[in-house]
Amino acid sequence: MKVLIVAQYLGNIENPGVSNSRFVDIATRVKAMGCSVQIVTTDFIHNEKRHTAGVTEVSGNRLTALHEPGYPQNVCLRRFYSHYILSQNLKRWLKTIDKPDVIYCASPSLDFAYEAAKYARKNNIRFIIDVQDLWPEAFKMVFGIPIISDLIFAPMKRKADSIYKQADAVIAVSRTYADRAMQINKKCSRSNVVYLGTGLEYFDSCKSEELPIEKAPDEIWLGYVGTLGHSYDLITVMKSLELIKGTSDYERIKLVVAGDGPLKTEFENYAAVHGLNVCFLGRLPYPQMAAVLSKCDIAVNPIRKKSAGTIINKHADYAAAGIPVVNSQESSEYRQLVENYNMGLNCACEDAVDMAYKIVKLVESEPLRIEMGRNARKCAEERFDRDSTYSVIMRIIDEKRCV
Repeated sequence: MKVLIVAQYLGNIENPGVSNSRFVDIATRVKAMGCSVQIVTTDFIHNEKRHTAGVTEVSGNRLTALHEPGYPQNVCLRRFYSHYILSQNLKRWLKTIDKPDVIYCASPSLDFAYEAAKYARKNNIRFIIDVQDLWPEAFKMVFGIPIISDLIFAPMKRKADSIYKQADAVIAVSRTYADRAMQINKKCSRSNVVYLGTGLEYFDSCKSEELPIEKAPDEIWLGYVGTLGHSYDLITVMKSLELIKGTSDYERIKLVVAGDGPLKTEFENYAAVHGLNVCFLGRLPYPQMAAVLSKCDIAVNPIRKKSAGTIINKHADYAAAGIPVVNSQESSEYRQLVENYNMGLNCACEDAVDMAYKIVKLVESEPLRIEMGRNARKCAEERFDRDSTYSVIMRIIDEKRCV
C-alpha cells in the first residue's frame, strides 16, 4: 500500500529530533507496517521563519519539500499569500506522482489540505484528515471583532468545510476539533480522537540532556514551554508572581520559559520592568526542553479567553514530566482531564489572584506536588503515549472503507 502524508507543519526537517513531529512519527510507523510512504511538506520552517533546501529524507522517510515564499509573522497577509502559492505548487506536484492508495492529510493549513482533498476526490483515493487546529476560529480570536471577522474569514470557513466533508476518516487531536469536523462530514460513522502526545520512552531518554541553566537546591521552578504568542497568557502568570512578591514563598520561585514567538520581547520587558524572577531560555531542541521541564516542580498552562485551542502539545509534555499543572485554559476538555486525573489545579482564566492562590498552594505543599505529579505521569501513560495511542491511527490507515 502506498501512503502519501500531506503535512505543512513538520518543524525542523533538517533536524527532526528537535521537533518531535506527529507526522514524521506516523510516517515511521506506517513504514514499519510494510507500506510505501512519502511525505510532502514545505521548504519554509514556520517556527524559525526561514527556508531550508536539499532535504529529501526525514528520519528515514522519503520527503518532498515544495517551495513556499514564507512570511515574517504568524498573523499577517503575507502568510495567507504564502500558503496559497504553496498549495498551487502542491497541485502541480500531485500531477507528477504515481497515485497513492491513501492520503493522510494534516489540517491546517487549509490551502494545502484543500488541494490534497481535491486530488483525492478526483482520483478516488481514500482521504484521511487529521485536524490539528481550527481555522479560521484561531485567527478570529486574534482579530476579536465578531461580525467583521465572520465576513473576512467566510471563505476560509467554506474551505475548511469542504476538507472535512471530503474525508473518509476523521482523526483529530481533541474531541472539540473532531466534533467540528463531524458537523460537516456525513461519510463517517464516527470520529477518532488521538492526542498529539509524545513517546514516553523518548521523553525519558532526554532527561539526561545538559541543562542551559542550573537549579539552586531551594528553588521551585514554574515551567512554561511553547509558543510566546497571542493565545498564551504569560502576563497573567507574571501578575500572579507580583501578587506573591515580598513573601517567603516568592523568594523560592523562578518562572522558567522555554519558547519563542511574536510576544517574546513584550513578555521579557514586562518581567524586567516589574523585577520578576523569570528566565527566558528561547526555543530549545525537544530533548533539551524535555530535560528542563523534568527539572520543574510545577507547570503553568495559561491560555487566553476564547482560544480555539483544546488539547495541545504542551499538555503531553507536562504530563510526561510528571509535574502538576496550574491551568487557566477555558477548554472544558482539558479542565476535565486535569480534574479527572487530579493532576493539577484549574483556575479562572486571566485571573491573576486565583492563579497566585493556586501556585502558592502547590509551592507550600511538597506532598501535594508529588501526588499530583504521579497522577500526571499516569495520565501521560494512559492518554499521551504515542506507542499505544498511535495504534489507532495505524488501524485507520489500514482500513479499506470509511470509518
